[in-house]
Amino acid sequence: MLRPILASLALLFAGSGLAAETAAAVPAPALLEAPKTGVLLDRVVAVVNDGVVAQSELDEQIGIITAKLREQKTALPPSAVLRSQILERLVLQEVQLQRATHLGLKISDEQLNSALAEMAKNNSLTLSQLPAALAAQGIDYASYRDNFRKEMTLTQLRRRDVLSKIGVTPRELEQFIERIKRLPAQDVEYNTSHILLAIPPDATQAQVDEITRHATEIFERSKTEEFSKLAVANSNSQDALEGGGLGWRKGPELPTIFQEVVVGLKPGEVSKPLVTPNGVHLVRLNELRSSQGSPIQDQVHARHILMKPNELQDDATIQLKLSGIRNRILKGEEFGVFAASMSEDPGSAVNGGDLDWKGAGAFVPEFEAVLDSLADNQISEPFQTQFGWHIVQLLGRRKFDTTEESLRDRAYRQLIESREDEETELWLRRLRDEAFVDTSM
Repeated sequence: MLRPILASLALLFAGSGLAAETAAAVPAPALLEAPKTGVLLDRVVAVVNDGVVAQSELDEQIGIITAKLREQKTALPPSAVLRSQILERLVLQEVQLQRATHLGLKISDEQLNSALAEMAKNNSLTLSQLPAALAAQGIDYASYRDNFRKEMTLTQLRRRDVLSKIGVTPRELEQFIERIKRLPAQDVEYNTSHILLAIPPDATQAQVDEITRHATEIFERSKTEEFSKLAVANSNSQDALEGGGLGWRKGPELPTIFQEVVVGLKPGEVSKPLVTPNGVHLVRLNELRSSQGSPIQDQVHARHILMKPNELQDDATIQLKLSGIRNRILKGEEFGVFAASMSEDPGSAVNGGDLDWKGAGAFVPEFEAVLDSLADNQISEPFQTQFGWHIVQLLGRRKFDTTEESLRDRAYRQLIESREDEETELWLRRLRDEAFVDTSM
């Protein structure tokens, strides 16, 4: 892709006479002599649409992943396999970042600092202490910020492209609630790992049979080899380099295709291959633990107006506009009317911005912090989260026995979460298939 551009520039200069003038202006020896020594600063290892993946990025990630695998005492796969897996991850990341840029998604410095501060707080640090703490571990703070911003951007993109499009019908919800009631392990969490061998959309039956055979071979090897090592070397899932780990989840929160299988496994056991439309899976149950919570919950009732910066309106303009709306509401105009006509939150705008009753953890930390500071019926000043700029009105607080409502809310969340992994994998594969990628550098 780069060569045709350079060639076009050469022809353009030649046609304009600039090449001849430049050649006449430079002494002949300067054109003929080449440096006898040089240092390779960087090079392209993959072209992805109009972007590239650099060797330095690949080397950095190989170093990070290698250190992580060694820390986890996971045997390293052959270097060629590790390089291929990491390069594919970087290609997928570049494809997603290009889409985010095309859609105008971006993480502001304020959002980034807020997220980093929260992460630092969870590690008993302040934001100002974070650079020194990272440096002590040999991590460059500027690179860390850049990677953190990328991860936040990808999360925002997936929320837009995947989560917002996963729907649940009333019938599906009722059926799932009944299923949850019959599950014997409501208060058990499962720590699982998996391997995905992807099946191409246009695969022939012979290809499907070969992939299934390979999955069976991996299943047999899992009886004597580390599952995490097999995942790193063979899985096509986005979590392959983490050993295929899915982390702790309640039974109904597991991917739908795993639920019936996992509850029948003992810790340390691996399922036989599961064939699904997007590939063949192997699932390992790592650990079990009990999880019990109180049905009494502190809840808040609020409504908000969300506005997002775009090419025509920057952050300052949006903030000023929301301040004007807030002043008009304080003078007697209706909050719900403004929300219905101007809010860019499709889920609440149709209800006048009403967010209904929600418990702790339902909103992002910045949003919850503002709600905690408000008195009943008070309207906040404009503030920013990863979704855009808001004003929010606190309508009330209550303590609520969530036994029944919690079941319905949990069922809805679990249905969404159980489909998220599979839908994300399909979405990533579509993006990858539609992209121009050349790794033959």
